[in-house]
Amino acid sequence: MALTDTAIRNAKPKDKPYKLADSQGLYLLVNPMGSKLWRVKYRIDGAERKLALGAYPEITLAEARAARDTARKQLAHSIDPNAAKRQARIEASIRAGNTFASVADELIEKKGREGRATATLEKQHWLLKLLGQDFGKRPVADITPQELLHELKKHERRGRLETAKQLRAFAGQVFRYAAATARAERDPAQLLQGALISPPVKHFAAITDTALFGALLRAIDDYQGDPAVMHALKLTPHVFQRPGEIRQMEWAEVDFDKAVWTIPETKMKMRQPHAVPLSKQALTILRAMRGLSGASLYVFPSIRTRARPISDNTINAALRRMGYSKDQMTAHGFRTSASSLLNESGKWNPDAIERALAHMVPGIIRRIYNQSAYWGERVEMAQWWSDYLDTLKQEGNK
Repeated sequence: MALTDTAIRNAKPKDKPYKLADSQGLYLLVNPMGSKLWRVKYRIDGAERKLALGAYPEITLAEARAARDTARKQLAHSIDPNAAKRQARIEASIRAGNTFASVADELIEKKGREGRATATLEKQHWLLKLLGQDFGKRPVADITPQELLHELKKHERRGRLETAKQLRAFAGQVFRYAAATARAERDPAQLLQGALISPPVKHFAAITDTALFGALLRAIDDYQGDPAVMHALKLTPHVFQRPGEIRQMEWAEVDFDKAVWTIPETKMKMRQPHAVPLSKQALTILRAMRGLSGASLYVFPSIRTRARPISDNTINAALRRMGYSKDQMTAHGFRTSASSLLNESGKWNPDAIERALAHMVPGIIRRIYNQSAYWGERVEMAQWWSDYLDTLKQEGNK
């Protein structure tokens, strides 16, 4: 006779364990201490086995019957229910160990071994931290698009639109790496494209008026402060490279005889080495700085320790002290100024200007060609540009 909930509730413990049978091998084991445990008896390969399903009332009668039916279906396909249960337990343990944070850490470490820039790795550790400890502890394979969206919306509600966008992109990298290493089946972040508010496009403030740019150059010449900052400020307009590349310039990268600064790929945004021709004016600035920091690894060492370069916001801070607001000029804006004025001059091939700026030009064939092309033109352009800066600077003194 099949069991009922009433019969199960009324079953009292006895001196010895006893069974209350249901049907098709399912029974309830009532122990002397009062526990009531579901079991399924079955046979496989001629041997009798027992499958533990859990305790009553945590597992109801209906749930126990459903679990029994699942076990019977496994037996019909020659699958031992106990073996299947052990495998599921192992897989769950592996999933629990493969948390989002552990997979993310592994991916960041892999990128480090591949030579990614330190700043990139630090940024990704920061993004992982922003996603929170609770999210990081979740098995990467179990995270749903809704769960990720909930985390991203927290930042969006606080007005951090760019941060939310970066977090979605970073999470997508982690999920795709998890899928590539057989620890997840999909990328929930990919399903959230279009779900976040798009942040407004930010343009770096830059001065492109020749008279105003000349005034800025004169202000730079008059700037007083830490020598490393003074010389970095003076060099920046001449070479118009990214602020991070300038502040991390090392003496070993500068060849005074060949008048070239070679930036290794590990420091470049596009992960390709970049050679910068140095004008006579740029070399003069560097020689003056060599007398001050030649014993340092870095051309522009920090005032606190020569083991590190000046900080990433140093040039912007100097511009603010000179009276230029963030809406007028930025350290990155020198690149925009150079690009605009060089193109307006009409003297130089636009591709040579793009190569000088280390921009990634479209097309693989064109990109490979641009690696070696235009060097002669770029050398000539570098000297013309420095001479032009001197002219702009002097015009205000007339």
